[in-house]
Amino acid sequence: MSHRMILGAGMTGLSAGIRTGVPVYEAETSPGGICSSYYMLPGDTTRFTNPSDSSPYYRFEYGGGHWIFGGDPELLSFIEQYSPLKRYARSSAVLLPESGTYVPYPLQYHLSHIAPQAQERALQELTASSQGHIETMADWVRLQFGATLNALFFSPFHELYTAGLWTKIRPQDNYKTPLDKQLVIQGAEGKTPDVGYNAEFVYPEHGLDQLALQMASQCDIHYGHRVTRIDITQKHVHFENGHTASYDHIYSTLPLSHMINMTGLSPTQPADPHSSVLVLNIGAERGPRCPNEHWIYVPESKSGFHRVGFYSNVDPHFVPDNNPDLASLYIERAFLPEEKPSDEQIMAYKRTVEEELRAWGMIEDVAVNDATWVDVAYTWSWPGSTWIDEAISLLKEQNITMLGRYGRWHFQGIAASIKEGMAL
Repeated sequence: MSHRMILGAGMTGLSAGIRTGVPVYEAETSPGGICSSYYMLPGDTTRFTNPSDSSPYYRFEYGGGHWIFGGDPELLSFIEQYSPLKRYARSSAVLLPESGTYVPYPLQYHLSHIAPQAQERALQELTASSQGHIETMADWVRLQFGATLNALFFSPFHELYTAGLWTKIRPQDNYKTPLDKQLVIQGAEGKTPDVGYNAEFVYPEHGLDQLALQMASQCDIHYGHRVTRIDITQKHVHFENGHTASYDHIYSTLPLSHMINMTGLSPTQPADPHSSVLVLNIGAERGPRCPNEHWIYVPESKSGFHRVGFYSNVDPHFVPDNNPDLASLYIERAFLPEEKPSDEQIMAYKRTVEEELRAWGMIEDVAVNDATWVDVAYTWSWPGSTWIDEAISLLKEQNITMLGRYGRWHFQGIAASIKEGMAL
């Protein structure tokens, strides 16, 4: 008899469980991982995962806004078996706090929105030939976008976004930060089309939590099973609840670094780094200068955050009674994992964020301010590192197949993650 198992009931694990019928083991008591919604009442600190009445809840997501982009018709058809989808055209911007200017995203394609002198210098730098040695993300960003836009946005933003790693890690996928010189010229003339990997996206009509729950209903899921150790000699998986399960083959969506540690395997190279994210989910009255964008990139903030997203600008169901005078927001701040703030530091941070957003005119009275911590949020690689390939290969030799964004240590969205599970 074959003993196969899937570790993790996030989007990849759920779609894999549906397609294969293989049992899924999940650490939490509900499915979806960081791609799941929860609900909170004004003035209450209780998180509700599946409210049964029409009380005035704010809706949030554990890992901040997760929108589904890049899905092909077959994949979207699969998702719509479990939840109807709404479709959106992206609306996002870069906030330049010093001037209070909102520049449409991507910044490099909207030069007509910045000061004329800076615009002229940036246009010359972006359209000139750039040469130089590229080893790190900082090298790539500086050569790609030139001194003017780096000073204005790219350098301080990437410092925040990577928790300071950008001078040490190799460049990220180019498609996340594109550069087309013809579009740069068009943007300087104010004629830029919507471009980028997330220019259009979809979102489940009733929330990610309902999509995850409907997918989970078609799986054999064992909740409350957090893996603590994997004995690759005896082929046993040990769980925090004291349960032990034998296996012939594991399909794991857990972070690659965690799997290496739990199996005791030893790649010859040091593990590639990751950064963590503290997400503040805030429910509040809309301020007099609250933007209409879905999310805002921030290169500089007193509180240290790099992005402010507006759930309720995507869908009014994120606020009680669809009230247009209320806002549901997520605020992201990156940390190195070893620098996780204490409870006292998080409380102080909450206060400073509220003060800063209020000063910017985004919010007024706050009804909910809830913090979630995503330990492995963004994965990176050291220049020249082959750790990912080596780690995946070592696990494969032990009949452990790594899947998904964190299992393969590779950036991808929800659509690609679901499709990878379907392909299993």
